[in-house]
Amino acid sequence: MGWMYLLVACVFEVTWVVSMKYSEGFTRLWPSVVTLVGALISFVLLAQAVRTLPVGTGYMVLNGAGAVGALIFGILLFGESTHPFRIVCVVLILAGTLGLRIQMSP
Repeated sequence: MGWMYLLVACVFEVTWVVSMKYSEGFTRLWPSVVTLVGALISFVLLAQAVRTLPVGTGYMVLNGAGAVGALIFGILLFGESTHPFRIVCVVLILAGTLGLRIQMSP
């Protein structure tokens, strides 16, 4: 069940990161509300996940997913760079996250 909590927390992690860009430095109300609510939900779900998962693993997976999601949405929504070095770095983050998941398997 911890992995399910963590998966949903990752969705909210990416949500609040992307909505923070739309909040324009917390000067726009609704994107700011989405940012704060998304961050709170992500935090609460992480707390539930680490009840059964190692805290280091949970935190790394959450932040890795947030970084990868922010990069993907940054490219898709905000026209950010698709430089090959950025893509290699994302692949390394994904490999590390997958490695932690595989290591946790019985």
